[in-house]
Amino acid sequence: MADGRRSSADLERADGAGENAAPEGLRPGAASAYGELLADNRLGDAPSALLQAYERIVRSLDKGGTLYLCGNGGSMADALHISGELLKSFALPRPVPASLTSRLEGLPHGDDLAEHLQRGLRAHVLGANPALTSAVANDVPLRGMVLAQELYALARAGDVLLALSTSGSSLNVLRAVALAKALDVTTIGLTGRAPNALVDMADLAVSVPADRTDEVQELHQVLYHRLCLMLEAYFVERWSEA
Repeated sequence: MADGRRSSADLERADGAGENAAPEGLRPGAASAYGELLADNRLGDAPSALLQAYERIVRSLDKGGTLYLCGNGGSMADALHISGELLKSFALPRPVPASLTSRLEGLPHGDDLAEHLQRGLRAHVLGANPALTSAVANDVPLRGMVLAQELYALARAGDVLLALSTSGSSLNVLRAVALAKALDVTTIGLTGRAPNALVDMADLAVSVPADRTDEVQELHQVLYHRLCLMLEAYFVERWSEA
């Protein structure tokens, strides 16, 4: 098909051959979102890498970790977009647990909070604090230190850094990745065509087969929307079992 997506007949043939089958053990909601990635042949090998990214993020969040995100320009906008999908309901309801509802009972605004709050996943975008950004720019003579400084103050071993760079060569992003590795923070790069410096440095690279910035970012959005759907599906299902 002209847009790079497979026809329904193609999908049926692929499913029959196992090409589009989600891995065993993937929760149903996550498997559905992952299957959509496998159906899009514009993405090259990125879906299999994204599945590994999903698994590493789940392991961290399950243990109380935090997902940190960073990027520049459009990639920072994408980082903010990702955090917005994770910090509240995206596609599925996420009511607060009964234990919190009970603790809110009788408190000022407690009923409203219990009814309207939504469970979130721990996600924080580096570089979004203008006071810190300007302070580092003013006080530190070496440029490109803001992301690393904020990560150093906040991150703990077992957290995850998802670093976005279409070129894979953004200096401040690479410095944050280097620091993350020293802090035992898992590093995932979301980038354009390999090879590039981010692919070489990150623990896991999700690279799309595109070179132009706009094309890379369009494919990134396809990937990270499914990643957010997969994460939400996993945790909503797990919360319902608790």
